[in-house]
Amino acid sequence: MNEVAVLGVGGVGGCIAAVLAHCGVSVTCVGRRATVEALHTRGLRLDSPTFGSFTVWPAAAERLERPVDVLVVATKATSLPTALAALDASLLTGAVVIPLLNGLEHVARIRARVGPRVAPGSIRIEARAPAPGHVVQTSPFLVVTIASDRDVPRTRLAQIAAFLSECGLHTRVGASEAEVLWEKLARLAALACTTALSNQPIGVIRGDAHWRALLTGAVQDGVAVANACGVPMTVDAQMRVIDGLPETLTTSMQRDIAAHRPSELDAIAGAVVRAGRTHGLACPTLEELIRRIETERVHASVEGRSA
Repeated sequence: MNEVAVLGVGGVGGCIAAVLAHCGVSVTCVGRRATVEALHTRGLRLDSPTFGSFTVWPAAAERLERPVDVLVVATKATSLPTALAALDASLLTGAVVIPLLNGLEHVARIRARVGPRVAPGSIRIEARAPAPGHVVQTSPFLVVTIASDRDVPRTRLAQIAAFLSECGLHTRVGASEAEVLWEKLARLAALACTTALSNQPIGVIRGDAHWRALLTGAVQDGVAVANACGVPMTVDAQMRVIDGLPETLTTSMQRDIAAHRPSELDAIAGAVVRAGRTHGLACPTLEELIRRIETERVHASVEGRSA
């Protein structure tokens, strides 16, 4: 795997690109003009409790301009359509495309753009980009899981996982695409909604009776839908993962909503609710949290215009 491209150079994509470039991999960052200019001028800086602090100088462009072996798609759902326009599918004929977006519905959109070469993935990390070309990883963990039901042979996935792991990006191969996506989404929908509505870190959510009840109810919704979609899991197992998270952990959706930026509320929680409906399942707690978050956003928007 001689050439890797990363589409979307925010917290997740920037961290991956920086670690791979620091390991000597030929990396191309594909992003917005401001990010590309920052990488050309100042390089890509990573501050991480896991990998340390360093600056690398990967190639950077607004469009993918050469063939690659692996393409990591690390945009947010809100910017995916614009990001996909920067891809020339003819440059990806020999590539494996690994989307690391939150949610479910992005996989079909990416396949429609790049063809049958997709290995959907999920990533456990807390990272942010306070400025273009500067990434701060705040979690002590980074774990990637990938799978492909039909596009990519499992032997090639194992090779990619070994390659990424050797560079420090701990990567494993999951049993199926649904398992990889739902294992994270079932709890992320609950985490993202409760932290966004309260604007508090997970430690506060876990320790408060009211918020913990909402958190647990939202996890129950996600687990029920996951089970209906053929991915067996339990609420207790998901809550054990949540209870093991750092107390200061926040979510990117929480930070986006607090900063009045477009959020992944529909891509994350909305996707769970829609999947539930296809199986005749309601998600009462998630639906309540979505309604309250949307109401709060409307009020904040009105107050902002009034000010």
